[in-house]
Amino acid sequence: MAEYTYVTYIEGTADQIWAALTDAAQSAEYWGHANVSDWKAGSRWEHQRTDGSGTADVVGTILEATQPLRLVNTWEDPTVPEVVKPDVVTFTIESHDSIARLTVHHRNIADEEQLAIASRGWSAVLSNLKSYIELGRPLASVPWEMP
Repeated sequence: MAEYTYVTYIEGTADQIWAALTDAAQSAEYWGHANVSDWKAGSRWEHQRTDGSGTADVVGTILEATQPLRLVNTWEDPTVPEVVKPDVVTFTIESHDSIARLTVHHRNIADEEQLAIASRGWSAVLSNLKSYIELGRPLASVPWEMP
């Protein structure tokens, strides 16, 4: 099992970052998927496509939701049979003056191939999130489509 951690500093508040992570409309703006849940421990969450199909490419369970400081959820491919130890993603948001530090820790990654996918994906999504909060819009081009 592998782990990946990404830290970024964002000019914004913990509440803004929390809302961007948990509000379906906002996450659809910069992530290309809507994060859908009631954000309570034990609840299901889905990473749904924005094409209107309602298809979830990632699903999981909310393990912890302490607004606006910490969100922990499992991260599972709904097309793969249930795994013994699902991926777990922890978002930690810390405020300082007019900025916030967002740390994303993704653990229980199955293998090196999945680690490479996760590291490329998280850096693209979190760069887009940073632009979304600081500029009011995501990057001009979709970063995860960059060769």
